[in-house]
Amino acid sequence: MNPIGLVFALVAGAFLFTLPRHLAAIPLLIGAVYMTRTPVFELGPAHFTLMQIMVSIGILRVLLKGEQIANGMNRMDRWVLLWAIWYIASCVFHTSDAWLFRIGVAWNDLGCYFLFRFFVQDGEGVERIFKVLCVVLVPVALLMLLEKATGKNLFAVLGTGGSEAVDFRHGHFRARGPFAHAILAGVVGATCFPMALYLWKSHRKHAWAGLFSTGVIIITSTSSGPIMMLLFILFGLAIWKVRAHLHTLRWLSLTAVFFLDAAMKDPVYFLMARIDISGGSTGWYRARLIQSSIEHLDEWWLAGSDYTRHWMPTGQIAKIQHSDITNHLLGMGVMGGLPLMFLFIMVLIAAFGTVGRVLRENADASTRHHFLIWVLGAILFGHVCNFFSISLYDQSVVFFYLTLACIGGVQSTKSFTDVEIKQLVGRIRQSRHVAIEGIMRERNRADENLFPLEYRPANKSFCKH
Repeated sequence: MNPIGLVFALVAGAFLFTLPRHLAAIPLLIGAVYMTRTPVFELGPAHFTLMQIMVSIGILRVLLKGEQIANGMNRMDRWVLLWAIWYIASCVFHTSDAWLFRIGVAWNDLGCYFLFRFFVQDGEGVERIFKVLCVVLVPVALLMLLEKATGKNLFAVLGTGGSEAVDFRHGHFRARGPFAHAILAGVVGATCFPMALYLWKSHRKHAWAGLFSTGVIIITSTSSGPIMMLLFILFGLAIWKVRAHLHTLRWLSLTAVFFLDAAMKDPVYFLMARIDISGGSTGWYRARLIQSSIEHLDEWWLAGSDYTRHWMPTGQIAKIQHSDITNHLLGMGVMGGLPLMFLFIMVLIAAFGTVGRVLRENADASTRHHFLIWVLGAILFGHVCNFFSISLYDQSVVFFYLTLACIGGVQSTKSFTDVEIKQLVGRIRQSRHVAIEGIMRERNRADENLFPLEYRPANKSFCKH
């Protein structure tokens, strides 16, 4: 048991239960930023992490207060549920101890996703999330700067699951902050960087704080993956100006992939082997892992596999029976075979479909509201590209499900469209004119009562003088 982590969980859980609905997501975010999945409470064979404790408190709150998801369940929600069901059900094809672990993971991931769906109700709620993250990441960034300079992780005292020592590669410390690995810390920074960009015009102070904190987190992690993820997100934001031609751009991209695959000696995914931004990148390993998974498809296609060590020459330290599966989609395949991978991909497709549908259904919405939806789609695009180089396994996965939940919540925004604003202004002006005319009539009646007609100037109203 970690006393500091347990106290942190109880305090954050108390705020989660008592805060108003529109603020209830803040304790969840703070918990995800400052604590990892390392167990903080043990009860027999069950080990509970901070996020699992907070999810339990959040679900209790939702049940007792009768809170509802805005606009009800959507297609993405249903695919997430199906994914979680098969994630647990496929345990029958694995070792007997898989049940407890998978139930815990599903409880954490599914719980976080649906709690964010309950608490993030509209576009205003999404913007509030952006502002909160810009602020709460500042201490993380400062401590990661100190970590990179000294080689000691001060978050270890909170129960990060490791020592104060920091990974040292090719002459550089790789700061990880409260996260399980430096790459995962960088992923969180890359996820939140565009949130700060979105706030630039409306909340400049929050934007400055967010750009500083997320930039520092990405740089101090000293990892190529988060930098590439950020570049993909920025590319997604850049095509905002040509969004009317998005359909053409998709087909051109797909055509380019086919041409590259035909022209290259190795499969097209070996382009990862040639990318090394930070120095010391292992892109070749990630490309070869994909190739190995295809070569051993017969071992895992149905429901996954409990042994993948022979796929690659190196493996995990914690699980010697597995290779290091640095690919989130392949991780789904190893856990539940092609069915689980398919369900996860359908979640992504439903999320992108929701972005497109909300943009179409809100054609008359303000440009700011459109861009908010586009930013969420760009963040999701960055995650999908990043899934080919990393598997999310600590609290960084919360930020992926936060993105999905925000996409589901922003469709129910009640903000005024440009047309509605013009109509409202017109009604206000009309009401003002009606009110003025009514006042004038009342004054003229008063004139008629106080002053006989023969004492008033001809063809003029007394009140006009």
